[in-house]
Amino acid sequence: MSEKRVDNIIIIGGACAGYTAALYTARANLEPLVIEGFAWGGQLQNTTHVENYPGYPEGIMGPEMMQQFRDQAERFGTRFITDDATRVELSDGGIQRVWVGDDEYLAKAVILAMGAEPKRLGLPGEMELSGKGVSTCGVCDGAFFRGEKVIVIGGGDSAMEDSIFISKYASELTIVHRRNEFRASKIMLERAQEIDNINFKTPYLPEEFVAGEDGKLARVRLRNADTGEVEEIEAGGAFVAIGHTPQSAIVEGQVDTDEGGYVQVDEPSTRTRLAGVFAVGDLVDHTYRQAVTAAGSGTKGALDAEWYLRDTPPSLDAVEAEREAAGAAS
Repeated sequence: MSEKRVDNIIIIGGACAGYTAALYTARANLEPLVIEGFAWGGQLQNTTHVENYPGYPEGIMGPEMMQQFRDQAERFGTRFITDDATRVELSDGGIQRVWVGDDEYLAKAVILAMGAEPKRLGLPGEMELSGKGVSTCGVCDGAFFRGEKVIVIGGGDSAMEDSIFISKYASELTIVHRRNEFRASKIMLERAQEIDNINFKTPYLPEEFVAGEDGKLARVRLRNADTGEVEEIEAGGAFVAIGHTPQSAIVEGQVDTDEGGYVQVDEPSTRTRLAGVFAVGDLVDHTYRQAVTAAGSGTKGALDAEWYLRDTPPSLDAVEAEREAAGAAS
């Protein structure tokens, strides 16, 4: 018999959802293996102060928070691979197979927690000023710009939702969109239009985020899409609200996804259409996308996986067959 290990559970993704799932499954003595990715920590690794997560009354730096999540999961026996999963073969109720490069890992269940990345404009100053005035999350960072002039870039519901939230803090907010027409739903657009300190600047394209002498965002350079005229407008904060890209490419065609690429689950559970495969966090959530909701989703995924392994795990024959096949292939 081959000695190829078959883990109870593999978690793909190392951020709020993945680490919380790891914490719960580790405390259930399931000895989870987390393939956390080379850029572990997710979006919070690029976030400065986090002030809206319960339990941190003074706030906490995003990277420090992610390190604490990771440390807590590790304390209860979670194992980590700090590299990216490169391929998966998902089974409906059988053994799940995950590769990191040429190395193959087997498990009785898998939790998908790869998250979603905010879309970027790719403009000069965008990444350099991230956390210094440029943000992709209005709910997360809007309160930091109390009394300042703020720009929100985008024309969909996300841009309107961010603008409505941030307008409670900003002295003046300008929505910049490349067209005169908006993709946002009529009701969201009307809500934004009804707020006194929200202005609209169309059709304009952002060209550069410009820092001031203090190294923080000071201005945004815009170009008129019709005339080509260039101008700079003052801004203490700029929010890029043009959507997110779920990191679901690795499982495309194996689980169901919606038109945006988000993995579909049998809500309110985290079950996908494949028995033994669960999906959590921003990989499935295109509405809330908060650290606390991702962590809550990770909890649900861990409990769903634990109950699956308790009640309907792959048969011992299936485990042995996969172990033999994996051993032969290696």
